[in-house]
Amino acid sequence: MLRDLDKPIRAVLRWQLLATAVLMLVAGFWAGANGALSAVLGGSISIFSGLAAAIVASLGKADSAGGVLLSALGAEAVKIGLIVILLWLVLTTYRDVVVLAFLGTFAVTVLIFTMAFFVREV
Repeated sequence: MLRDLDKPIRAVLRWQLLATAVLMLVAGFWAGANGALSAVLGGSISIFSGLAAAIVASLGKADSAGGVLLSALGAEAVKIGLIVILLWLVLTTYRDVVVLAFLGTFAVTVLIFTMAFFVREV
């Protein structure tokens, strides 16, 4: 399934995974196991929502400008909806969440996802 995605999306997903791993180690050193898990959860939300958006966008019909626009809007709607639901889910169920590690890793991985525009197709 991941092989069907364009190179920029695959590259950005790898960067997000790497950033999540690094921030997990930092948060684990700083705040222990709860910090490490919080960082993993924060990064995972961005990774999974971005992956879902990429899949939805690739399934859309791109036979016209309107089709491309509807596909992009649908993908963004899926991404934002997943982000809201997953953030709410983690913050309401994980009592020992380290908010700085969680939201910090989430923010970093969201910013990394925006870099897909700069990755060149080869």
